[in-house]
Amino acid sequence: MVMPEETTDQSNLDFLSFVDFAVGKTVDELPEVDPVSMRLVLALHRVTSALVYDLESTVHRPSGWSWPGFRVLFVVWLAGPCEAKRVASLSGMSRSAVSALVNTLERDGLVTRRPSAGDRRAVALELTEAGHDAIVSTYAAHNKREQTWTESLTPSERLDLIGLLEKLASGTAAREAVKRN
Repeated sequence: MVMPEETTDQSNLDFLSFVDFAVGKTVDELPEVDPVSMRLVLALHRVTSALVYDLESTVHRPSGWSWPGFRVLFVVWLAGPCEAKRVASLSGMSRSAVSALVNTLERDGLVTRRPSAGDRRAVALELTEAGHDAIVSTYAAHNKREQTWTESLTPSERLDLIGLLEKLASGTAAREAVKRN
């Protein structure tokens, strides 16, 4: 289907204006689409993607690991020594992704693996001293970027947004997605 030139001109689109464009074009073609839900999910995804990219490029890559590597180190730091399957659950990653990351993190001297006390087939992960020092110093820089990202919101808006995101995360679709993980 050929669209008139004025509706297909994408030369002025940018990362955020694409959301308006996408919603408008989608609703034109599929009137049954809920534009508010679409806009919410697109905006949430775009902000999340930009935030993760920013944190990874300004904080985590310079520290020598990826965003997923940071997530594993962060969980092991805060949850203490725990089984790899627990790290996967708490970080929202698959067991295979955690296993692959642990190979790299262990090679880099940041974590150790040992047989789990509760299940001899399982592996417990623990930060090394170097891993602890690395995650602590990196998290300080990470939190400074978090503050930069959230400074455009008032303290009250921040709390409102946290409440709304937690409500979204506890909804049926989110619970179903977590069960599949």
